Amino acid sequence: MNTLLRLLAVSFFTLALNVHASDLAKEERWAGQVVDAIMDGEAVWLNDGSHDFLGIYTAADEDKGRGVVVMHGIGVHPDWQQVIQPLRVELAAHNWNTLSIQMPVLPNEAGSDEYAPLFDEVAPRIDAAIDYLKAHGSDEVVLIGHSLGAAMAAWYLTTSKQDVEGFVAIGMGAADDPRMNGVLSLEKITLPVLDVYGDDDLEGVKASVGDRARSAGKAGNENFSQVEIAGSNHFYDGRDDELVEAVANWLEDLSGH
Repeated sequence: MNTLLRLLAVSFFTLALNVHASDLAKEERWAGQVVDAIMDGEAVWLNDGSHDFLGIYTAADEDKGRGVVVMHGIGVHPDWQQVIQPLRVELAAHNWNTLSIQMPVLPNEAGSDEYAPLFDEVAPRIDAAIDYLKAHGSDEVVLIGHSLGAAMAAWYLTTSKQDVEGFVAIGMGAADDPRMNGVLSLEKITLPVLDVYGDDDLEGVKASVGDRARSAGKAGNENFSQVEIAGSNHFYDGRDDELVEAVANWLEDLSGH
């Protein structure tokens, strides 16, 4: 009986550990749909220390030794046509190597607040992406995140010791859980930050514009700037060119070449 109880306890503990793990089956389904449809760039497989995950690497038109890690929003994939694909493809035309990566996801029915525990899985993925870029000649690396991907990148930067040149947060808001709260994360980030949002963005993003600026002030971050994209919603529908231009101009100023 004791043996049975121990087995049950181990099984329960194992299930508890995996309750909030990324939905790897969904990641695999996304990869199956994405890889064969890639028109620009190539699929690469990275490892976070426990399993492989998909990335899409797009070489710069002219390699200047610099790269960006692009991180999508809630529940989607690294070639998502809104925001992610335009950035990963067009920034390569601006001479940045781009690596768009699969972030942890949950089943479609999961609410946004259920993503908080997945933040524990973020750092190994971003570390793997940075290592890949540097191994392929990108000495300068900048993180770019959209929506939940921006919050994940911001949280990562509060604890990471990786050498990163800057951070572009697109459509980042606040949340009750501190891990998901980009406003709180900005209080600890001192590297250059571009905060991008649309004038028709989500209410939570628009309502926290001033809070994000104040948080950067608390951090003493003199290299924090904000750009509002006119006529844009949270997904920059019809405003891809304006988004890419704003990000590319800031990156060019940051890099200085």
